[in-house]
Amino acid sequence: MGMMIFLMASGLSLVFGLMDVLNFGHSAFVSFGAFVAASVLAGLGAWVAADSVFLNVLAMLAAIIAAALFGLLAGWFFEQVIIKPVYRDHLRQILITMGALIVAEQIILTIWGGSPISVARPHFLAGSLIIGDVSIETYRIFAFALGLAAYLALYFVLNRTRIGLLVRAGVENREMVEALGFRIDRLFIGVFMAGSALAAIGGAMWAGYQTLITPAIGSEMMIIVFIVIIIGGLGSIEGSLLGALMVGLMGNYVAFLAPKMSLASNMLLMMAILLWRPYGLRPAVQ
Repeated sequence: MGMMIFLMASGLSLVFGLMDVLNFGHSAFVSFGAFVAASVLAGLGAWVAADSVFLNVLAMLAAIIAAALFGLLAGWFFEQVIIKPVYRDHLRQILITMGALIVAEQIILTIWGGSPISVARPHFLAGSLIIGDVSIETYRIFAFALGLAAYLALYFVLNRTRIGLLVRAGVENREMVEALGFRIDRLFIGVFMAGSALAAIGGAMWAGYQTLITPAIGSEMMIIVFIVIIIGGLGSIEGSLLGALMVGLMGNYVAFLAPKMSLASNMLLMMAILLWRPYGLRPAVQ
């Protein structure tokens, strides 16, 4: 669960921390990713239900890739049309992205309808792995592996490549980087598109985890996503990973022991972390 939350939160953390953009429409990419993946899996029903692990993997990869591609294209459109005119104006960013979220949810209602949609898991992800006395869902193991791969890729790009260096430098001193001849606006478009794609992938994985989705699936996850970002620190991939794992474990254990306290426990965890470290565990910006 924590790694699926990480996929959703890491994209918003990048956009919020590195670009200084308050994108309250981030959950729209989660919702669209979930519905696009559900549609692909429904169209590949024969592959999903097949006993062949190869066909199952192809179906799941097709759903994830379709969600990611949609996230990239939608992120480019969102940044160019909605975000670009309101850079460095946080109040207008909040208003316009909230409005865009409402429009996006209405588009989902128009295309897929308001009734809950069932999401079929590929056959090889439907079982559980028994380790001693512990039973772990195969789907959770797959989600963990995907989230870990995404984390390693993001860490490498941001800390070991020239693009990552330019993005981080552009956040600290945009004018200086532009004076050196680099187009920061193009780099920031890439960051926004990557963040949107990660959100869509997270939505696709969450859809398979829930197996029943509604147009509000993204909005329902936003509280958890913001808690993760606040705990981890703005713009920090490492912080988002730590926050997501802590929130996922806390939510699962408390939901088992005291279901009504599940969300409240995450709020209490966030409060405790902020009292200890006001900027989060590993903030990239303060």
